[in-house]
Amino acid sequence: MFYHVKELQYHAKPERPDPVYAKKLQEILGGQFGEISVAMQYLFQGWNTRGDGKYKDLLMDTGTEELAHIEMLATMIARLLDGAPDVELEDAAKDPVIAAILGGSNPQHTIVSGLGAMPADSVGNRWTADYIIASGNLLADFRSNLNAESQGRLQAVRLYEQTTDRGVRDMLSWLIARDTMHQNQWYAACRELEEKENIVVPSTFPRELQKEQVAYTLFNYSAGDESATGRWAHGPSMDSCGTFNYVDKPVAFAPAPHLAPAPPYIHDTPLWALRKSDDAPDPDMM
Repeated sequence: MFYHVKELQYHAKPERPDPVYAKKLQEILGGQFGEISVAMQYLFQGWNTRGDGKYKDLLMDTGTEELAHIEMLATMIARLLDGAPDVELEDAAKDPVIAAILGGSNPQHTIVSGLGAMPADSVGNRWTADYIIASGNLLADFRSNLNAESQGRLQAVRLYEQTTDRGVRDMLSWLIARDTMHQNQWYAACRELEEKENIVVPSTFPRELQKEQVAYTLFNYSAGDESATGRWAHGPSMDSCGTFNYVDKPVAFAPAPHLAPAPPYIHDTPLWALRKSDDAPDPDMM
């Protein structure tokens, strides 16, 4: 059950209207790595967690906080749209500054959402649940969460650099700080699970069923041998279950495939080729 408190987690009030920046801010609201994505990702991971109470609480705590961040960003976007000049296109054509503002703003903010935020990114793509990952494997999910927070913080920092509005920067500085915590917490959770189990996901698959001879081999498929100098090419593997090795000129493990011609009704092989092939079906039997 959720309970809405009629307060923002932190301030979300700009110094002045800026419809162009409102459009940019949509990215960290409704983009792939925006607050809607992480909120739904963490909540679905939490709802689907079986046992492991502290991890479920961590997911639900963070997912609920991300709902608060959605509210902060939606409020900021609406306030950036408040008081923006309502100018006819003919008048805008006479003033290049106004024309530039109108050209960089999102017309759907006035046409569709009535000066409000939308569940969309900065170029108008609607938010989609395809963005979220909830696999049921906690380690795999926490690694995805770490990536999401890394990308989200990167975008928030870039947006911070693209404005001089002290109110906007103040709110972004809060979100950036929370992204710092969230990166640290997901990394801590990953490390804890790796120490309990193994860094390879899933850890429950029998190792004897994988081809162990290539489980720790780096194949060089690039010109040069620079990749051979990396930690991934020598020494103990990171899961302590093998030793890294490097193959400079890898060779194929299986012969080239020779497929039988397709039957006549597929219409992609001449009939004479069918008759020459030992693997071809008898056309008279088709």
